[in-house]
Amino acid sequence: MRPRVSVQDSALRNGNFSLRIDPVRSEDAGLYEAWVTYNTEVQSCQVELGVITVTLSPPSPVIENEPLLLSCNSSHRASLVETCWFHDGRLVPTTRTFCSLPGALSIFRPAMSDAGPWRCQLRYSDNEIISATYDLQILGFDGPANPVVYAAAGSAAD
Repeated sequence: MRPRVSVQDSALRNGNFSLRIDPVRSEDAGLYEAWVTYNTEVQSCQVELGVITVTLSPPSPVIENEPLLLSCNSSHRASLVETCWFHDGRLVPTTRTFCSLPGALSIFRPAMSDAGPWRCQLRYSDNEIISATYDLQILGFDGPANPVVYAAAGSAAD
């Protein structure tokens, strides 16, 4: 897993034998075990790393008015019960524009106002709730509603 994995040598003196993985990948999910020997004493611990991914189809860049699918997947082993999507912190209801599917959200005609943070929240049969955020960027025109712009002769126009 090198060079994505590191241990803080300075923290070991204080009893902190944490492992850092950056960036985490889907295949990193699983059980991790640490063994530390100090004099004659052996300490061990186990930590399970769960991974959640949010993917975009088609991949970026998203073009205004072209349909897209946000998918949310987790390594959690229980059955998926519910998927909720939030945009800018607000729950997104199913409408003619947004269609929520198990583990996914379809946006039929994305607009510039749909850009920004999207959070998927997955609830499982064991009541575990897992969430992740995706920053959606959309290419489009975010200009005046009236496409006519007047400029004085000899001046600049934007």
